[in-house]
Amino acid sequence: MRITPREIVYRTLNFDSPPRAPRQLWLLPWANLHHPDEVKRIHNDFPDDIIFADSHLKEKSKTSGDIWSVGKFVDEWGCTFENVQAGICGEVKDPIIKDWDEDMKKVHFPREWLSVDVDAVNRDVDKTDKFVLAGCCPRPFERLQFLRGTENLYIDLLDPPAGLRYFLKELHNFYCELLELWGRETQVDALLFMDDWGAQNALLINPEVWKEIFKPLYKDYIEIAHSYGKKVFMHSDGYILPIFPELIELHLDAINSQLFCMGVENLKPFAGKITFWGEIDRQYLLPHGTQEDIEKAVKIVYDTLWCNGGCIAQCEFGPGAKPENVYQVFLSWEQLTSLKVQ
Repeated sequence: MRITPREIVYRTLNFDSPPRAPRQLWLLPWANLHHPDEVKRIHNDFPDDIIFADSHLKEKSKTSGDIWSVGKFVDEWGCTFENVQAGICGEVKDPIIKDWDEDMKKVHFPREWLSVDVDAVNRDVDKTDKFVLAGCCPRPFERLQFLRGTENLYIDLLDPPAGLRYFLKELHNFYCELLELWGRETQVDALLFMDDWGAQNALLINPEVWKEIFKPLYKDYIEIAHSYGKKVFMHSDGYILPIFPELIELHLDAINSQLFCMGVENLKPFAGKITFWGEIDRQYLLPHGTQEDIEKAVKIVYDTLWCNGGCIAQCEFGPGAKPENVYQVFLSWEQLTSLKVQ
């Protein structure tokens, strides 16, 4: 009997000897603009096992511009992003909250995100044999940066003002409401959240501050997911080694992180305790390496972190990445994990 992509992912997350590593390609519009034929080949030869749900919102949020085009884009919260390169997302240069007491009321909480057409979502899930991730993604630290500005927020976190603590509570309640909806009402397989916590070689804030302010938020997100029988995934860029033990303590199921930024060998103590949702180095190897380099990199991850599962073949096809290297990522994983079950 054929094993489905959904079953392959569950067996991977449960360290239950899947027949191969499950696959997911993260594709920035840049790749489709510059390498459309190669993108089609990758999808054809190595189709995704993990997909994101469409929310089928009954109420549409008000936005302005195109997030992936050159120019300005105003998002659902009212943040203005300025973009100088097509196919990637820009940055907020003029944050909304300049004074916590005066400007909180200017922020639009996109409650339209709660108008999910649950029946439509569940029909989509029923029609696919792939593993489906929820169509919402809380990101409290990053949202605060977009609204307040990164430098201002870092200063605030040294001695959090009452306004920040009040706003963060409101933000957290909104995100919990979203996750409750997706967990309770939909048949998706997993909930997810994200925040980029790492610089190139250190956490962006003091780990003790992270534990005090942000770890409790993530604890709630993970408990919501598990209370409804869902798995829970997280993404975080940069060097986040100091918080890996904390995330495992919270029973996070899968983490997408920059393994090579932290040193794959430094993550070995966590093998078998959490699933590594990719990735292969997109800073140097994907844009500048050879296919042989990619093959070696995948082998390092496999040898170090594969534990009867616990690894997902994932990488990001973004600016500068060579299409042949992206292809090689999935080919190498296929070859290694197919050999595993012979």
